[in-house]
Amino acid sequence: MATMAPPRPDKEHLRGPNVATASNRLPGVKDYAQVDREILRTLQPTLVWFVLLGVSVLLVVLGGATWAYQIYEGTGVAGYRGPVFWGVYIITFVFWIGIGHAGTLISAILYLFRAGFRTTIYRVAEAMTVFAVMTAGIFPILHLGRPWKFFWLIPYPNWRLLWPNPKSPLMWDVFAILTYLTVSATFFYIGLIPDIAVLRDRETNAVRKRIFSVLALGWRNSDTEWRHFTRAYLFLAAFATPLVLSVHSVVSFDFAMALTPGWHTTIFPPYFVAGAIFSGIGMVFTIIIPLRKFFKLEHYVTINDLDAAAKLCLFTSTVVGLAYLTEFYVAWLSGNKFEQEFFWNRVFGQWAWAAWIMLICNVVLPLSLWSQKMRRNTTWLFILSIFINIGMWFERFVIIVASLSHEFEPWKWSSYRPTWVDDAILIGSFGWFFMWFLLFMRQFPVIAISEVKEILQPRMRHPHDSSHDLDALTIDPTLTMGDD
Repeated sequence: MATMAPPRPDKEHLRGPNVATASNRLPGVKDYAQVDREILRTLQPTLVWFVLLGVSVLLVVLGGATWAYQIYEGTGVAGYRGPVFWGVYIITFVFWIGIGHAGTLISAILYLFRAGFRTTIYRVAEAMTVFAVMTAGIFPILHLGRPWKFFWLIPYPNWRLLWPNPKSPLMWDVFAILTYLTVSATFFYIGLIPDIAVLRDRETNAVRKRIFSVLALGWRNSDTEWRHFTRAYLFLAAFATPLVLSVHSVVSFDFAMALTPGWHTTIFPPYFVAGAIFSGIGMVFTIIIPLRKFFKLEHYVTINDLDAAAKLCLFTSTVVGLAYLTEFYVAWLSGNKFEQEFFWNRVFGQWAWAAWIMLICNVVLPLSLWSQKMRRNTTWLFILSIFINIGMWFERFVIIVASLSHEFEPWKWSSYRPTWVDDAILIGSFGWFFMWFLLFMRQFPVIAISEVKEILQPRMRHPHDSSHDLDALTIDPTLTMGDD
């Protein structure tokens, strides 16, 4: 049979990203059977999984017991002393909210821009988003002296005839976080449905098969279902995208709306958003690189995917570094001696040690990603991700503690020292996050099987021809989940 003519140059720009690069993406994956076999292998329990889950549960128990002790003794055991009444709890709250932003960025925004490298890492990022927001939501309650009264923040007709102050950014946080959690969880679940159907069809245990049948919503892989699925996914991606900008902007208003030196500035919303995305990408590397190595998923999470994600990490690091410099410039240009004194104290004074940890981890070390060799070195990417997580936590520490401990009146200046209660609950939050993630990866695929098969589809339909007519390259959704 004669070879088909290559597509005309004027049609080249019309080819979708997955189709146009199908011959270059996932070269080590040969067929659908290999996809099912290797990705579903991650669902098998291993000794390492049990050990990690056990450690995570122990950390959760430690954090819960410490919280119970704090409720009994009062919040004073957590190191709160005037004038610093926002400590580790609010720092960690902002940290976990930031971690959750990478999931929406990778799964929604990069989906809208048709970035091919998102395909094999977005499932991990989406799961990370849901569990990070679940973790963040605990900390405002931990911060309360009477945590069982947390529902007073919610505006509803109540017996006290009192309503929360709608002008308070803390009130805005409640709605922003609940909205973000709802939309992120819905987006996450909708994307899982085709893969849940695969698990349903392969499950032999009657109880688990029934559960998967309910969760799959009767998915039968028909053309109509795929048409509605793609439209719903596109709508949710477009709907979730503004949340990346709005949610952490609202969190930044907790600080920007105050008159405290170092807080009252309009740069905070974009500054916080960039920092959130930066820290979230760091956590994606922290999770995906060990998974890639342990389950031998190098065929799927390729070095090119990590290279592209590292470039995004470098970009957000640059934006964060620019925000740091802009803060100093605005303080100098303002002529406000309180602002100028605050930033001088931040870098060379009482909190210089924390500020330099922040600058080195978030600005200096990521400069190594300008080197392609370092971007493609998975060991360095993993180590760097740990430093990014540390640096972004200290960024929030510097913003909160340095400002509150050094306000306008010198007689109020003080210090802040976290206690073992703060440390135990901080460690417990990581146990809580990883416990949920480990349970998730035991039940559902960490890589989207349906989208990987979509990448393979043109290759499967034309195994001997690398140049095809544009019409032949149109993706048929009914084949993306075809059985072997």
